[in-house]
Order: sequence, then C-alpha cells, then structure tokens
Amino acid sequence: MKQKIRPIVFSPIYNKPREGRGFSLKEIEDAGLSISIANKLNIPIDRRRKSSHKENVEKLIELVSKCSK
Repeated sequence: MKQKIRPIVFSPIYNKPREGRGFSLKEIEDAGLSISIANKLNIPIDRRRKSSHKENVEKLIELVSKCSK
C-alpha cells in the first residue's frame, strides 16, 4: 500500500508539530521542484500555507531522489 507523504506543520495556537494538509509553494520551490512536477508526483500542495520548514524541504528532496532512481 502506498503511503502518502505529509508535511510537518506547527499549530499556531499550541505551537505543537502536527501533520499538515500539504506542502507550501515555498517548500516545493526550495526543493527544486515546479508545481506541475509536484502534481505529477502526487505531492499534496496547500496554497494557503506561507511558511517553509527545513524538515519538509528535506523530505521533498529525499522523495525526488527516490523517484529518479
């Protein structure tokens, strides 16, 4: 069974990490992807998010390197 990749986001109220809906546009760009490539790889995108977390960018880079092999 294919597991969905989900980003880590921080709750603005409780400041605790939790699973988010999708990656921000900034995180996708920082990983060197375009929006069309992210859609083809079935990477969830949350257009409302503005923040970029280093852990999420590293997840995306790791995912792309696995797909390219």
